[in-house]
Amino acid sequence: MTERHFDFLAIGGGSGGIAAAVRAASYGARAAVVEHGRLGGTCVNVGCVPKKLMWYAASLGHTVDEYAGYGFDVSRTGFSWPALKRARDAYVERLNAVYARRLETEGVVRYEGTARFVGARTIAIGDMRLSADHVAVATGGIPAVPSTPGAELGITSDGFFELDERPGKVVVAGSGYVAVELAGVLRALGSEVTMVLRRDRLLRAFDEMLGTELMTALDADGVEIRTRAELDLIERDDSRNMLTVRISDGTSIEAVDSVLWAVGRQPNIASLDLAATGVETSPGGAIVTDGFQRTSVDGVYAIGDVTGRTPLTPVAIAAGRRLADRLFGGQADRRLSYDCIPSVIFTHPPIGTVGATEAQARSDHGDAVKVYAMRFNSMYYAFSEQPRATAMKLVTLGDEERVVGCHVIGEGADEMMQGFAVAVRMGARKCDLDDTVAIHPTSAEELVTMR
Repeated sequence: MTERHFDFLAIGGGSGGIAAAVRAASYGARAAVVEHGRLGGTCVNVGCVPKKLMWYAASLGHTVDEYAGYGFDVSRTGFSWPALKRARDAYVERLNAVYARRLETEGVVRYEGTARFVGARTIAIGDMRLSADHVAVATGGIPAVPSTPGAELGITSDGFFELDERPGKVVVAGSGYVAVELAGVLRALGSEVTMVLRRDRLLRAFDEMLGTELMTALDADGVEIRTRAELDLIERDDSRNMLTVRISDGTSIEAVDSVLWAVGRQPNIASLDLAATGVETSPGGAIVTDGFQRTSVDGVYAIGDVTGRTPLTPVAIAAGRRLADRLFGGQADRRLSYDCIPSVIFTHPPIGTVGATEAQARSDHGDAVKVYAMRFNSMYYAFSEQPRATAMKLVTLGDEERVVGCHVIGEGADEMMQGFAVAVRMGARKCDLDDTVAIHPTSAEELVTMR
């Protein structure tokens, strides 16, 4: 039996685990990463990166629709899903190699295999035993699949990236960011899409304005949205190699190529054997951590999606690096604040958001909240027969009108939000935005000219 001891061991070769291990190694720590699959985790392989490439492709499709207004004679013809998939997969493979080279360059030892705990800070990979002074669990999350009869006939977001051909007709179950992003991509690239929502609106975790505007945009694109409904049964018609989906409202959708489950994600802990450590988990399976990423067991930490807190790649990276800074960089108070974290939803049009929603702010502060909002058509759509509205909202607090929330849906929202997130995090007031000279003509200028 092979045994080896490290200063720092990351279980999971995704964004968080690699970031933590590389930062630890930069301080001279003996660091290692264990990963059973492809390096880069969800983000690189079946998340942010391939999703964004598909979003770019879908965006180009939308752009073609606007060409005529600007004098170009261009039409949507000749799109090849297989060609796009080949290019996307090759790009991801290059990133896998980049991560491998980086670990080697930084002196981080890489182990391939599935890790399970055999002690508080000791893991087994087959017959090998690895231990460390500090162990960080960074195994991420996996898509959830409900117990609906026939659910196994559907695919998850992971399966979406395995599709060799564009499905002609798709049913998407879910209303969160994965559901709306993939539904938008599929529709823009030519699929017939029906979304089935358990409740009455999209993106319930975000400001209500965003979900309302997005529903309007998806409807205009031809996405059918069924609210207050669930999938009751999925059946396969072997004679046509198609699916029939039965809905709780008593209707059925026939001749379906794919059913996409986008009903949430869950912590990926099944193979870890956490019982061997005594690490506390929540009822939903997330590893419980404090503000310093510490679990209930000394020397064991958890970062990223496996903690159930703000499942975003930059969050996992930031948490991992700050953990290493504290453990090996002499920065005793170094930790990630989970407050005021910006995010983007890659829909069409995109969404950018940071801080409190209007509902959250009013619940916490009541009449001390003042909201500024506006809706307009971007100049980009000056010649469009079907313009897409841009909507913006600033949520302010108190007499000084400190901006505690900023929410945008519209062209460019994904890029403009980073700068406004800095302003919100620094405590900018409405008057600070007012005193900033606008950049004209842009959509972003409306955020500093609101009345």
